[in-house]
Amino acid sequence: MIVAMKPQATEEQIRAVCKKSEAMGLRAHLIYGVERTVVALTGIPGQLDPEDFESLPGVAEAIPITKPYKLASRETKTEDSLIQVGLPDNPVTIGGPELVVIAGPCAIESREQAFAAAASVRKSGARLFRGGAFKPRTSPYTFQGLGKEALEILAQVRQEFGMAIVTETIDPENCALVEEYTDILQVGARNMQNFSLLKRVGRSSRPVLLKRGISATLEEFLMAAEYIMAEGNYNVILCERGVRTFADHTRNTLDLSLIPAVKRRSHLPILVDPSHGTGKREKVIPLARAAIAVGADGLIIEVHPQPELALSDGFQSLHPDEFESLMEQITAIAGVVGRTTVRSAPSPSGTIRE
Repeated sequence: MIVAMKPQATEEQIRAVCKKSEAMGLRAHLIYGVERTVVALTGIPGQLDPEDFESLPGVAEAIPITKPYKLASRETKTEDSLIQVGLPDNPVTIGGPELVVIAGPCAIESREQAFAAAASVRKSGARLFRGGAFKPRTSPYTFQGLGKEALEILAQVRQEFGMAIVTETIDPENCALVEEYTDILQVGARNMQNFSLLKRVGRSSRPVLLKRGISATLEEFLMAAEYIMAEGNYNVILCERGVRTFADHTRNTLDLSLIPAVKRRSHLPILVDPSHGTGKREKVIPLARAAIAVGADGLIIEVHPQPELALSDGFQSLHPDEFESLMEQITAIAGVVGRTTVRSAPSPSGTIRE
């Protein structure tokens, strides 16, 4: 149930709703929107009577939520959520008019490799840098990541290039370590239904990039986001990265129909990962273009200075010049769909931002 407050409701009246809900054994989630403030109630053991709350001062109405995902639903929040991330001198808003591109190698292999990748993607217009420190791989004999050493390299990238960092946390035990070095915690496709991990990142102060599982339905995907939000972390960014089908011409099948479906049902921003979604370098740019055209809020792209030498997923990583071309193309598409990129948005002085 959501309790919608009147526009003139005071903080004291809002607190009274929270206090009553907590006395009933419920958890109150305060959600401030542009149009209204609502108190979303979770942990409901049974049906509630709207009159229990509509009689309170400052309450406009109490509305049952029909979706199983309560906090992620547009029934709870009608306008799009904006996720703020980044460094003080380079803030980034995910979900707003500007398309956000996250780019970097699949895995951090060395300081030299990470710095070369960061220099190229930043120059081309990426706002955030991605790179794996812990790599859950299909085979136990493949490169598993540099661990803490990679996190320290990522911290150096942030310092040197002024880019916020996105990297994956793989279990509740290593989450605290990853939090020290990253600006966005990534939950990978294999962990989308790792409920212990979802609860742990739900208690984090860091935004969470949640990737769709390889066989997850839309409802299962949004329910995974709900696990995070139910713990109090409402800064969730969804990511479509392909699902497993019978197709053999591509690593995964990138489900771009998910984007408008999410936009209709949820207020959370959604990015697209065409690198994992296709698994083939020649398919990344065409599917990235398509993702922007159908309404994605941004992209996460694998870029490696020398993909042929990559220790992980080199066959789906773009060369720096290919990434530069991609940024030019999505900047053109952004204008058609009413969005901007860092390459097209003017700075306050009227110049093009670098």
